[in-house]
Amino acid sequence: MIEETNFEVDANNKWRLETPGHAGWERTARPDDPNRYLLISADCHANEPTGLWQERLDKKFHHRLPRIEVDENGVKWIIAEGFQRSRMIDHTMTGEEAIRNKAGFTPEQRIADHRRDGVDAEIMFPNKGLSMWATTDPEFGAAQCRVWNDWAWETFGPYNDFMSPIAAIMTNDIERAIAEIKRVAKLGFRGINLPCKPIFGAHDARHPNYNMAMFDPMWEVIQDCDIAITFHISTGRDPRAARKDGGAIINYAAHALAPTVEPIACLCASGVLERFPKLRFAGIECGIGWVAWALEAMDEAARKHHMWAYPKLKKLPSEYFREHGAASFQEDLVGLEMAEKHNLVDNFLWANDYPHHEGSWPHSAESIERQMGGLKDESRAKILGLNAAKMFKFDVDKLLRRRQTSAVVQ
Repeated sequence: MIEETNFEVDANNKWRLETPGHAGWERTARPDDPNRYLLISADCHANEPTGLWQERLDKKFHHRLPRIEVDENGVKWIIAEGFQRSRMIDHTMTGEEAIRNKAGFTPEQRIADHRRDGVDAEIMFPNKGLSMWATTDPEFGAAQCRVWNDWAWETFGPYNDFMSPIAAIMTNDIERAIAEIKRVAKLGFRGINLPCKPIFGAHDARHPNYNMAMFDPMWEVIQDCDIAITFHISTGRDPRAARKDGGAIINYAAHALAPTVEPIACLCASGVLERFPKLRFAGIECGIGWVAWALEAMDEAARKHHMWAYPKLKKLPSEYFREHGAASFQEDLVGLEMAEKHNLVDNFLWANDYPHHEGSWPHSAESIERQMGGLKDESRAKILGLNAAKMFKFDVDKLLRRRQTSAVVQ
């Protein structure tokens, strides 16, 4: 039985309860453990109200917002600018899946749900709003981002000590981006999300990318504002590129997760982090199993392609990542096996991805036990919360004191 609900864990989710336990651990991630690890989920999602953008966006853009159309055969299609149209399949969610679909709408609900999962603080991204970047029109994209930023701060800003939304920034107009970065930083956002490619769409060598000096004014402002940069999956190009057999799996692995390597490589290989040494960034929901390989690949290229590589970096790309970068994961045993071996303990961020189906909520303790038994206590503590506290500047002492208060919204 799922605590505080009337639902049994159904057959499709029974695996979430599997755990080797925590024998020999100095402390646990169990919600009822008073000495549990500090848990900061570096990737959660809001559930924006239906019609949020229709209500707040200039009417001249309404015809371009995502919508559902029905063809002559009665088939429903999801139409969204920047994405190929996709057939809408009506699913009746049951059990845990129904609970996840209805979670995350209000601060009060989130507080209760995270308490059930043992989570002390969260970093929060859009849900419906992940399509905001799917346009090459800077005015349209920036207007959508501002709707999210205003709503997110109005709704969750009062709880920013432990429930922190990330601001959405449209990057295909640098001056617009800089103005919005300054605005949201002044409001109090802990970080900003930049799309994985500054110009939405398929690869085009004519498009500017984050490695280019034209973005230096933006990096300078971000550094001055002292806020974190995130690159959430599925924000640079259409993640639903594969159709038909196996499409859901192909799209998740190849078209959602993998493209997050690009912006990270742009920062680590270009000299940006030499010019702006206080920047800090994270790839979000992209997993961590690829990190050790990608760092080695970049270093190999720096050594073997030195005759072509420019600029001549003072350090290897991997060193810049270890000093400035991070990546978040939900379930990634392979990546965690690399953490201590490849000196990446300080660069991995745990997340329960609440309330998404890819995440571990409300069984995060079991998930953590399945993955982290081979790590030292200090490594678990960093990955589960302390790294995120450093990246996003949470007050750890305040979070630990908050455990002593009741579940009611303060």
